[in-house]
Amino acid sequence: MTALNSSGRPVRSARRPTSAGRTKYEWLYVYGFVRPATGDTFTAILPRVKVGPTADTLAAFAAHADPAGKKVLVLVVDNAGWHRAKRLPVPANVRLHFLPPYAPELQPVEPFWVLVREAVANETCDLLADLRRIVRRRYHRLAEDCVTVLGAVGFHWAARLERELFNARRYHQPGGNTRAMQSQHRPVPPPLPGARNSSR
Repeated sequence: MTALNSSGRPVRSARRPTSAGRTKYEWLYVYGFVRPATGDTFTAILPRVKVGPTADTLAAFAAHADPAGKKVLVLVVDNAGWHRAKRLPVPANVRLHFLPPYAPELQPVEPFWVLVREAVANETCDLLADLRRIVRRRYHRLAEDCVTVLGAVGFHWAARLERELFNARRYHQPGGNTRAMQSQHRPVPPPLPGARNSSR
């Protein structure tokens, strides 16, 4: 059946214009470390999230937080594949403490991302370099404003863990932390591009 208009003429059905196109995206990822007891931060912008960049970031963080390698740095992490990968080399002075599955609300660093995203909310960037510049400026400011960061990430239980539980012997004895990944010695790399930390 052919549709007719008011003049009795056939109505041509509308057709969506055809065009060839392919949507492409560029990404950048912010790796962030936050100390709940003080609000100190260490961040780096990298092009992807994989085992390799994660290993480099862990090594850079360990070199910054404990240059002498005499401390035990306990990092609370989720169960992302690049955190649990068996081929991920963990610095000798770092222990990864894994959260229960599907429990992002227990991760003290989660509110930190809200502070970072505030800088790009309702903003449009034509180039990835522009976005990188905005994000870098933001986390530079946050690195100098521990009070703001502490107000967001200073979970009382996380600060208490640092003061009391994370000093337990199980983190100092080889194999004592059954949830910590086996550490492997790794040479300290040069500073990561875009890395920023608080020197407080």
